[in-house]
Amino acid sequence: MPNAFDFSASPFDTLDADERGIVRAAVDIAYFADAETVLDDGAAPDGLFVLIKGHVSQFDGDEIVATYGPGDCFDGRSLVAGRAIGRFVAAEEVVAYRLATTAVNELISRNAAFGALLFSDLSNKLGALADRHHQREMRALTMARVDEAFLRPAHEVDGGTPIVEAARLMHARRSSSVLVRDGGRLGVFTNTGLQRAVATATASRPLADTPVRDFSTFSLVTIRPDAPLFDALALMIQHQVHRLVVTGGEAPAGNGTKIGAGTGAGTGTGAGAGAPVIGVLEQLDLLSFLSNHSYLITVQIAQADDLAALREPARRITQFVSVLHRGGVRVAQIGRLVQAINAKLFERAWQLIAPPELVAASCLFVMGSEGRGEQLLKTDQDNGLVVADDAPVADDVVADACERFSRALGEFGYPPCPGGIMVRNPAWRLRRAAFIQVVRRWLLTPDAEGLMALAIFLDAHPVAGDPALLAEVRASVDALVREDDALLGRMAAAIDMFPSETGGWWHRLLAIGDSHRQAERHALDPKKAGIFPIVHGVRCLALREHIAATATVERIDALVAAGRLPREMAVELTGSLHFLMELRLKAGLAELDVERPVSGDVATDRLSSLERDLLKDALAAVKRFKTLVRHQFHLSEA
Repeated sequence: MPNAFDFSASPFDTLDADERGIVRAAVDIAYFADAETVLDDGAAPDGLFVLIKGHVSQFDGDEIVATYGPGDCFDGRSLVAGRAIGRFVAAEEVVAYRLATTAVNELISRNAAFGALLFSDLSNKLGALADRHHQREMRALTMARVDEAFLRPAHEVDGGTPIVEAARLMHARRSSSVLVRDGGRLGVFTNTGLQRAVATATASRPLADTPVRDFSTFSLVTIRPDAPLFDALALMIQHQVHRLVVTGGEAPAGNGTKIGAGTGAGTGTGAGAGAPVIGVLEQLDLLSFLSNHSYLITVQIAQADDLAALREPARRITQFVSVLHRGGVRVAQIGRLVQAINAKLFERAWQLIAPPELVAASCLFVMGSEGRGEQLLKTDQDNGLVVADDAPVADDVVADACERFSRALGEFGYPPCPGGIMVRNPAWRLRRAAFIQVVRRWLLTPDAEGLMALAIFLDAHPVAGDPALLAEVRASVDALVREDDALLGRMAAAIDMFPSETGGWWHRLLAIGDSHRQAERHALDPKKAGIFPIVHGVRCLALREHIAATATVERIDALVAAGRLPREMAVELTGSLHFLMELRLKAGLAELDVERPVSGDVATDRLSSLERDLLKDALAAVKRFKTLVRHQFHLSEA
């Protein structure tokens, strides 16, 4: 009975102490020589294998369909079926644990997560994995500090300032309050105070003559910027206040100090006595942070008066993605939020740069992963502009605005597109009629460059201006596409743009091969290996069916509804896409942590056994989908 069994690997990490005892009592060691058959096709398996040393290849006929390495287990599905599904052969000398079938069946009956991770399909495995990480988001939020939330600027007025002037300042600064400095004390004048002042104003005491101190509150509660955010919430509840003054004084971090407690005429201490005021934390902003960090960024974007003010919320977007991912939020949700935030950022930047008459008579749009709502980290700019034919704006004015916009995005961290697919390129900023003619040329006389441009344009999503202009150009595509159009076949052939290396995915995943190629084999590009084939294959099928959606999952759902994609495959594709996106995001964040350029390449030697298993399933699903696409568009095998 081996005592060194690794219970940290999936699915054994789901077992409790008693279930681990079942494993220890029923496991032994098995040895297989190079090229020896471990399980023959159709044979009844005598247990579940967990590899200690060596690799095992799974064959379907003469084709290798999977390879298992140290830490991997196989074959749970064969145990359930009662016969081996394929032939399992030692690719070299193999040493493995063999867990008796009776023990496996007992574990499955006792532990649903173990069973799901052992032999279920991709979607169930991903579901089980999500359940195990369900609580991570709230744990991450409980560690947030006050200065990570949105702090409103602390605008101050003198206590003798007329209420009308204070109200004008609040309106100009888009604030619900101003701080009131009255001698040695510090108070706050809020919308509630303004309402009380209006309700009690009289002819003998008009608002223009009423000092703001008379309707201010001088019982403030302060907090340090490095205090836990949940301490701030506790202070608000304790003192029944809706805002805290954030100060940088000497009070211990996390302690709330009440200023002028008791009456409106009290003498201020703490912040009121000279401690620097950093800002004001509003209850709404605090609660919004705890429920959704994106609110804070969008507030900053909406309040930006110039491009410089947009740099901070643009910087926060990557931080926001990191917090959400490490908090367990699913990539599909992150992608939708990032798309919405980026749209607000781009719209506000465009409004600050372009003349109002251009904003009103044009449609700024984004494409690529940004257009599909699948961008997670900042990538190359992919954007364009459709200008109304009768827009009262000179072309040189349009060109200048577009150049400034592209430059601003670069300053915000969105690098220029190497292929020039952005508004500073005259080819991607056109009047409506000219844009329609260009799209017609892509369709009717397609070449490689035109097909690429068309594929990118199909993901276009409006972010500012008049979306009807983009819709008119997009409609010209649908008007020319026919189900039997050879164009669709030429477009769909791009699913094989990144062919698999000799030896297949499985050898690449487990780095089987010459030692001098190990480092190269450990790096896997999820975009080339799986994301692009899914996205582009679905895009082509959606184009044929005149599906207007741009998001890949929405296109998949529409294809199922149209009877053009089997539901089982749709579930596989959705799960595979999201899993590959998550791997790429995780790799990109790790690169940012060590200040390396973001490539998103996955180090397969650092994946857990569960991640390797899911990656194999995802890439197998991609392979099946590519076969379907080739069949649908009558393409030859790559």
